[in-house]
Amino acid sequence: MRLWRALLAVVLFALPGRAQEAARPTPLGLPPVPGPASDPAAAALGKKLFFDLRLSFNGTMSCGMCHLEGHAFTDNELETSVGMEGKSLRRNAPSLFNVVYEQSLFRDGRESALETQVWSPILSPDEMAAPSVGWEIDRIRAIPDYRASFDRVFPGKGVSMDTIGAAIAAYERRLLLANSRFDQWKYGGNGAALTGEEIEGYRLFVGKADCVACHAIGEQDALFTDHAFHDTGIAYPATVGRRDTRFQVRLAEGVFTHRTDDDIRMVTRTDINDLGRFEVTQDPKDRWAFKTPSLRNVALTGPYMHDGSLHSLEDVVDYYNRGGDDSPNKSPLIHALGLSAAEKGALVAFLKSLTGSAP
Repeated sequence: MRLWRALLAVVLFALPGRAQEAARPTPLGLPPVPGPASDPAAAALGKKLFFDLRLSFNGTMSCGMCHLEGHAFTDNELETSVGMEGKSLRRNAPSLFNVVYEQSLFRDGRESALETQVWSPILSPDEMAAPSVGWEIDRIRAIPDYRASFDRVFPGKGVSMDTIGAAIAAYERRLLLANSRFDQWKYGGNGAALTGEEIEGYRLFVGKADCVACHAIGEQDALFTDHAFHDTGIAYPATVGRRDTRFQVRLAEGVFTHRTDDDIRMVTRTDINDLGRFEVTQDPKDRWAFKTPSLRNVALTGPYMHDGSLHSLEDVVDYYNRGGDDSPNKSPLIHALGLSAAEKGALVAFLKSLTGSAP
């Protein structure tokens, strides 16, 4: 296996446009980085753009406001992201670690390249709210410290739709995190890297619980995703009749009032049904289907599911153990698992072993 990796690295290094990427060691457990080389100068420029509030319409939002560097490039404190002027967005922000390996982007898979994906949040009126591509280009050109940087990194091209996308993509391509204890056990030959409980959790993952049916593990590396879209049942109940739940609201110490969901709906925007992949394909079989996320670093990336509705790994395992919620399109892969409390604990322990070493 080590000889195979060494030979592959030599081949990749010899390919045009791949020397820089091949020169960077890929963390244990990940396959070779696909696509063109990620130029360090372009990545540094992309990082500056990624965290720059000035790219948004009113100077308050950046890519890094939803994908926080200290939260594994997601936001552990919110079920769904908060956008322009406090607007609640529909979906949970996915982690950007190892995003270079994604075959489609966003939870509905509507984009296919990092270079074009960056424009969706920039132009979304609920996110960074740039009125147009031209407006964004003019905004960046008007910032003196960017003009020289773009001319240096992209000679003869300067600030354009393509170079803005290329710079941010170059930064995102370098966000790799693996070499977890699982990788050291599975691919590094360290039999002591996992505990007995974690090894039992792995056996459940590939066996009784059959998580591997969607979260694939290869012989040489593992991305923990099939890159496909599945209706796990969790989106459908939000689109049908809701019960009018009554709940208590604290007004002051010892003072409470009672309200219902109908009271809240009267003074808030009506939720828009999230049909997932169907919104891209218009194929009825894709209703409520969302992309299988990678499970790498999953202990760092909660809350979970496309809407952030499950707050812990224990919640996720409980959800799948009972077979998920009902849905007309629910994947046949989703069914009750019959795991005991000890087995659920072992599965959670295994998932926690997937946290990578600090890059």
